[in-house]
Amino acid sequence: MQTEIIPEFLQTPEGQEADAILRACVHCGFCTATCPTYQLLGDELDGPRGRIYQIKQVLEGRTPTRTTQIHLDRCLTCRSCETTCPSGVRYARLADIGRDLVESRVDRPLGEKLLRRALVKLVPYPSRFGALMRLGRLAKPLLPTALKAKVPTPRPAGAWPAPAGRRRMLALAGCVQSVATPATNAAAARVLSRLGIDLIEAPAAGCCGAAAYHLNAQAEGLAAMRRNIDAWWPRIQSGAEAILINASGCGAMVKEYGELLHRDPHYADKAAQVAALARDPVEILTELDLEPLGQPGRGRKVAFQCPCTLQHGQQLNNLVEPILTRLGFVPTPVPEAHLCCGSAGTYSLTQPALSSQLRDRKVAALEAGGPDIIATANVGCQLQLEAATHTPVVHWLELLDEG
Repeated sequence: MQTEIIPEFLQTPEGQEADAILRACVHCGFCTATCPTYQLLGDELDGPRGRIYQIKQVLEGRTPTRTTQIHLDRCLTCRSCETTCPSGVRYARLADIGRDLVESRVDRPLGEKLLRRALVKLVPYPSRFGALMRLGRLAKPLLPTALKAKVPTPRPAGAWPAPAGRRRMLALAGCVQSVATPATNAAAARVLSRLGIDLIEAPAAGCCGAAAYHLNAQAEGLAAMRRNIDAWWPRIQSGAEAILINASGCGAMVKEYGELLHRDPHYADKAAQVAALARDPVEILTELDLEPLGQPGRGRKVAFQCPCTLQHGQQLNNLVEPILTRLGFVPTPVPEAHLCCGSAGTYSLTQPALSSQLRDRKVAALEAGGPDIIATANVGCQLQLEAATHTPVVHWLELLDEG
């Protein structure tokens, strides 16, 4: 694609990066076939190709409008388009640059400003988000149906095994996951303990930074990344061999720390090392002998929802199902498995109508094979799906913990 980016932008690192990404795009349109919002709305401007064109126009000097902002907001950043793209266009990075550019030039309605600011100030902080969750549970009988469905039922995490001086890995506690689904990390610790690995958390580490960064509060997102690096660094230096991240959305973000902080002279090298150590649990378990886990499946049928951040963001598709099969589960077929469930971080709150349509479509696909249980690999997807189905929804590591 030919570009004529104006000097105001082209002289900045972000402008140069965007120019390189744009030049890789051949405008073939393959991406539209796998874009969830284009599937729903049928509008070229609500697909990757149309959004790329809008960002290009802004970089070339055209003044963005509220309409531009709306089309960019509707993008889930599911990155299905990146999996489809034959030219390797780094659309998600271009979208981050474009959204930040438009955000600084287009004023939002007051309600949107307040909502987005509240999300930035609440979601990344477990103490604040936890207080809100407790309040929601107390008031749940009085809430409207739509809000009531967003308040998860508390589940006990169970015991966390004490370290035994063996192989050692760090675990990201995270923000929403640590409050809404604490059983996930605890289950991971128990599973890995049976396989000879100690899993430990660094108390000072928190949100991966994605919540703020993708709401265009990029400085706050980068600050969260630096806090995590500081919290992990002493343990990395003392021999932790990996950082296990059980929420695939957080994993996709941590694996990009090196790229996002590469211009920070104080953190660039550490960020690159942290990104290189980041692992999704499927990457660890694929390499291990799972015999100590037994056969917890016992023939139960499981529909696995592979989150966008796992299959498109981390390119780790079709790896969980073989593990489940080895452990006695029977994975059921899931139509349209490449499409997003509509969670997408805070998308279910900022774009509730589109999110609900995508959620209902995904639930129908997951239930098509008559599963006994639905499993996923990301806390956002887990909460999104369980709000719309009577089939139990768990993180897939919890299934392994049942043996």
